[in-house]
Amino acid sequence: MNLKTIFLSLLLMTMGFVAAHAQDETTPEPKRVKTGWTFGALPAISFDTDLGFQYGALVNFFYYGDGKTYPKYQHSLYGEVSRYTKGSGINRFFYDSEYLIPGIRLTTDFSYLTDKALDFYGFNGYDAVYNSSWSDDSDTANYISRMFYRHERKMLRFMTDFQGRFGQSKLRWVAGFGILKNTIAPVDIERLNKGKKEEDKLPDVPGLFDKYVDWGIIKADEKEGGWSNYLKLGLVYDTRDFEPNPMKGIWSEVVVFLSPGFFGNGDYGFSKISATHRQYFTLVKDKLSFVYRLNYQGTLGGNVPFYMQPYMINSFSNSSNTDGLGGSKTLRGIMRNRVVGDGFAYGNAEFRWKFFRTVLLKQNLYLGLNAFVDAGQVVQKSKFDLSNVPEAVRSNFFLNDEESLHTSYGAGLRVVMNENFILAIDYGLPASKRDGNGGLYIGLNYLF
Repeated sequence: MNLKTIFLSLLLMTMGFVAAHAQDETTPEPKRVKTGWTFGALPAISFDTDLGFQYGALVNFFYYGDGKTYPKYQHSLYGEVSRYTKGSGINRFFYDSEYLIPGIRLTTDFSYLTDKALDFYGFNGYDAVYNSSWSDDSDTANYISRMFYRHERKMLRFMTDFQGRFGQSKLRWVAGFGILKNTIAPVDIERLNKGKKEEDKLPDVPGLFDKYVDWGIIKADEKEGGWSNYLKLGLVYDTRDFEPNPMKGIWSEVVVFLSPGFFGNGDYGFSKISATHRQYFTLVKDKLSFVYRLNYQGTLGGNVPFYMQPYMINSFSNSSNTDGLGGSKTLRGIMRNRVVGDGFAYGNAEFRWKFFRTVLLKQNLYLGLNAFVDAGQVVQKSKFDLSNVPEAVRSNFFLNDEESLHTSYGAGLRVVMNENFILAIDYGLPASKRDGNGGLYIGLNYLF
């Protein structure tokens, strides 16, 4: 069953549930005000040929107090533990509150993320050639390995951010710090092959990451990863009417990310800046909205290690995924980390329709559909020396001035409980095969 079939099946099942339920409830109950603690929980289940089965669970607790702030929560605690049978995994705790410290919003994230096969396509977008046949085992003439465009990464991450208002204005300051340790290695082919039939085993051959190391594009002192401890400072202007899914307002921010060498980062001290503007428009009250997001992220100076080039910088993130551009949180339908460079810009435009509301088992529920277009491009290219790349193969991996706009489009479904627990299903398709064949994403929350 392919991704399109899965996505359409999920939509049809949801619509069938809505139709059946709507026949029984011609007059839905009014929305209930929530008090005290509530929670939403989901199993984490999926399958990947090379990574194995994913198993585990995620849970999100919300505290509403006496209900006077509903649908805005006072405390949110999120936890996820999941594993793939071949070794990848997510271990994460996230806390968010504006009430623990009066007048200050506090967010804390502690995660240990292991990825046995992280996407790696090189730098500068289309300037880095993507040859799909090299990783397609059905193309016997050109196949190299399903892991050709992958490497291993383990990330230990602790970050805490604070936000406070300037008086009664909508302008906020942002300050935070983080500890990041990336451990990088080639894909562990022996482990991924464990238990497989001989005809299904991955060949033990160099991947793109190994070639970049051999050619000196990825330097010897960064190929195994390192520390990227940082400070974060910024300003946020926020007029959104309701954070989890605004119907009107603006959310704009400028954030400076400082990771100096004397923070324990060695020779790889650097600074970056990220500027984001998001805007929300009501088209039909309480039902239909149009939203968009524009972002620029660039390097101000220093020596950025290759493993931090895709790292997404913002004032606040409730996602475990910090990679981009490409994938579930930036350019849906485009391969994760396809668009990587010293600086990039991207945008998302989306219609959101809340088409059904009800109260089920004393929980407020609504269903939503969304249609979107995403696009992004490297605008500040990474510089590196190609003198060690053999002339005979250079054009197979590198092009000059090919980078242009990467575009995708798609649709999604949202199942929302008590306005805050949001199950998200999106399917995106790239406009160009150079960006892959599309992607199905199942997770939490609206994109922004």
